[in-house]
Amino acid sequence: MHPAPSVIIFTTFSGLGFGLLFWLGIGAITPVGWMAFIWFTIAYLAAVGGLLASTFHLGRPERAIKAFKQWQTSWLSREGICAVATLLVMAVYGAGLVFFGTALPLLGWIGALGALATIFTTSMIYAQLKTVPRWRHWTTPVMFLTLSIGGGALLAGQVTEALVLLVLAGALQIYAWVTGDTRLARSGTDMASATGLGHIGTVRAFEPPHTGTNYLMREFIHVVGRKHAATLRVIALVFGFVLPVVFLLLPFSHIWGAMAVVSHIMGVLALRWLFFAQAEHVVGLYYGKR
Repeated sequence: MHPAPSVIIFTTFSGLGFGLLFWLGIGAITPVGWMAFIWFTIAYLAAVGGLLASTFHLGRPERAIKAFKQWQTSWLSREGICAVATLLVMAVYGAGLVFFGTALPLLGWIGALGALATIFTTSMIYAQLKTVPRWRHWTTPVMFLTLSIGGGALLAGQVTEALVLLVLAGALQIYAWVTGDTRLARSGTDMASATGLGHIGTVRAFEPPHTGTNYLMREFIHVVGRKHAATLRVIALVFGFVLPVVFLLLPFSHIWGAMAVVSHIMGVLALRWLFFAQAEHVVGLYYGKR
């Protein structure tokens, strides 16, 4: 699929922001006063900034508010509701720390669970799609949650937890790539089923359905060369997981911690680009592109 920059920014920074809110909510760190203000500002800038970035991919951004009405059937609507509820709850929790130096543990845990729910609903927007076999797998929500909580632990300075989660996320990502590369072929979907002409005989593409491109071809058909994909996977693994783990294992220093965060963000940006660019939508079969 077409890797839109707005959606890459959204899935990267929103995940980090809600991951940090999770650790703040469970009381892994309980800053007060100006320090609390700084921590919550970082979390909200990432979370809200990511959510706002996603609206740039909408055809009619001014209609985004209508998405909240479809919560019974739409994971996008559920994501929006969970995000707003979490941000409101954590705003009250953060206000207690900033203005009164008081933590409200129950409220914090509710906000932390809301952050997890927001990340999960985001992942299900993609994991629910039968038309993208690479995404329709248990690894999609697990990877979203692990990356977000691991990145949040990194931002929150939870070194031990970050080490475990980043190593786990790296291993899961490799597994997701290995199994995902054959998932379209194993789905049973081919040109015959895509065109509905399989009952006639063998189906092959003679000519494109039309002479120019259209919306489906622009948004849902994106082919990445194997060499480029392999190179980007190595870059993503090294920057997203290997280097942050190395920096965290060095004697504690704010410089190493900052470098671990920057490296991880760069790696996750590459991961998200691959997540969308390598997603083979079955509509590509109709156009003979798979």
